Amino acid sequence: MRQHAEREIVLPTALCDKKGNLNPEAIGFARQPIIDCNLSGHFMRKKKWNYWCVYGEEILFSATISHLDYAAVCFVYFLEYETQRYFEKTIVIPLGAKVKMPTQVLETVSYKTSEITIQLTYYNGVTHLTVISPNFDGEHLHAELTIEHPQDDESLNVVIPWNRQTFQFTAKHHTLPTSGIVKIGGRRFTFSPEESFAVLDYGRGIWPRESTWNWGMASQLVRGQRIGLNFGGQWTDGTGMTENAIFIDGIMTKIHEDVRFEYDRSNFMNPWTIRSKFSDQINLTFTPFFERVANTNARVILSSVHQMVGYYDGIIRLEDGTTLHIQQMLGCIEEHVAKW
Repeated sequence: MRQHAEREIVLPTALCDKKGNLNPEAIGFARQPIIDCNLSGHFMRKKKWNYWCVYGEEILFSATISHLDYAAVCFVYFLEYETQRYFEKTIVIPLGAKVKMPTQVLETVSYKTSEITIQLTYYNGVTHLTVISPNFDGEHLHAELTIEHPQDDESLNVVIPWNRQTFQFTAKHHTLPTSGIVKIGGRRFTFSPEESFAVLDYGRGIWPRESTWNWGMASQLVRGQRIGLNFGGQWTDGTGMTENAIFIDGIMTKIHEDVRFEYDRSNFMNPWTIRSKFSDQINLTFTPFFERVANTNARVILSSVHQMVGYYDGIIRLEDGTTLHIQQMLGCIEEHVAKW
C-alpha cells in the first residue's frame, strides 16, 4: 500500500475564500511561496508565526515572531554546541496589537520594545535578521545575520486540510546560506555562508483548540552538497498531505508518504526514529545531545515543547533509485503539545 501523490500547485492561489474558510484550490503543495495567506474571521483561532533557526559552526541561533490572535509571542534562543550553554528569552504581548504578520512568506516582519528588537527584513532575495537585547542571560545580545535565498532554490509550501474551518499553510525553506555575527557579551560568533545555513518555518492557519505535532529537520553541507531534511508527524496524518521533503542543492524531492516518529516520552534524550509508513523510503535514527524544554502556562495558552538537538543517521531512498546516506548530520527534532 502506498499513499497517493499530492497535487502540485503552480499558480498563485489564495489560502481562504471570501468567508475565511479554506479555498479548495489551495489544497496541495508548491515549490515556490505562491500561496497568499489571506486569513480572516475565525475569532481567536488564527495562528501565525515566522520561526528562524540558524545552524552556525559553533552555535545554533533562533528567533521567532508569532501571533496567536489573543497574544503575540516573540522568543530568541541560542545553544553553544561544545559547552551546551543555552539561554532563551520570551516576550508575551497581550492582544499583540503592534505585531503585524504579513500574508506572504517572504515579507518583512518586526517587533521592538526596550527589552528586545527582532527585525526580519526581506529585500531583493536576502533576509536581514537583526536581534538586539540589552539583557540576554545578563549580557548584551546583538545579532546581525544575512540569509541568502538562492534564486533557483525550491521550498516546501503545503496546505494541510483538516476541514474547511481548520487548516494550516506551512512553508519550510531550507539550506539558506547565512553570514554575519552573533555577539553575546564579550563572545563573538561568526557565520560563514559556506558552512552556516538557516531554516525558515512560516505558518498561517486556523487550528483546533488542541494539537500535537512532531517536526524533524536539518540543513547542512554533506559531502559538498547542501542537504535539507523536513519531516512532520501526527498533525498531518490522515489529511492526504504531508510536510515531508528532501532538498539537495536547492532541488526538492516531495515525499508523499506519512512518516512515523518513534521516541520515549519518559526520556526524550533516548534515540528517536523516523520511518516511512508503508515503504522503506525513510529510515533514520536521531541521537540527541541537548534537550530544549519550553513550557507556557498562561491560561488560554498551554504549550509544551521538547526540542532536541542532535545527529541524524540512516538512509533515504529517492525516487530515481539512488540512496542518500545520512551520517552524523546535525539537526533538530521535536514534540509540541499545544492547547491554544
